[in-house]
Amino acid sequence: MAFTPTPRQLTAIKSIAFMLALVPFFALVYLVATDQLVEPLQYITRNTGSWTLYFLCITLAVTPLRRLSGWNWLLKLRRMMGLYAFFYALLHFTTFLWFDHFFDVQEMLKDVVKRPFITVGFTAFVLLVPLAVTSTNGMVRRLGGKRWQMLHKLVYVIAPLGILHFWWMRAGKHDFNKPILFGLIVLVLLGMRAWWARAGKPVTRGLTQGSDPR
Repeated sequence: MAFTPTPRQLTAIKSIAFMLALVPFFALVYLVATDQLVEPLQYITRNTGSWTLYFLCITLAVTPLRRLSGWNWLLKLRRMMGLYAFFYALLHFTTFLWFDHFFDVQEMLKDVVKRPFITVGFTAFVLLVPLAVTSTNGMVRRLGGKRWQMLHKLVYVIAPLGILHFWWMRAGKHDFNKPILFGLIVLVLLGMRAWWARAGKPVTRGLTQGSDPR
């Protein structure tokens, strides 16, 4: 029998998930504040980028986990996980804009055009923005269910772009272990969706009453 939390239990689960998702950020702030990082810029860039990919994978994993376990309440956590992916992506981008270019947007855009791995990462971040902006119930109503669903399928493009950005970034050091791992995880998660769709079991079910828009 599938576990179904009571409203109070679900609130507790969401609160715990919210706080746990902030742990990497507070840990990063602590390390910077106590001057424990040998190369702060490199560490912050790498750390925020990795956590962006972690939360993208977690967000993509919600639907398969819900389908396999029957725990429809997991959908209540997906929006939060997606917004945390954007939060860490914003930190990652801000680090690039602030410390690499000191908020010189023109120089930043030149860098984006000049270096392919930055172009890919910047594209992924730009595509994340409309997903974050339209994450509220009000925006779902304004856009309409079908248009909202189509827009949020951009995550299927964003995740591979993020991995490609990570891959190119690690290419200079010939360190591909983590990019390969992330790539395999996303491949499995997207492959499951493709399998279900081909088998006539659509992932999308609507936006209310245990809905599953992604």
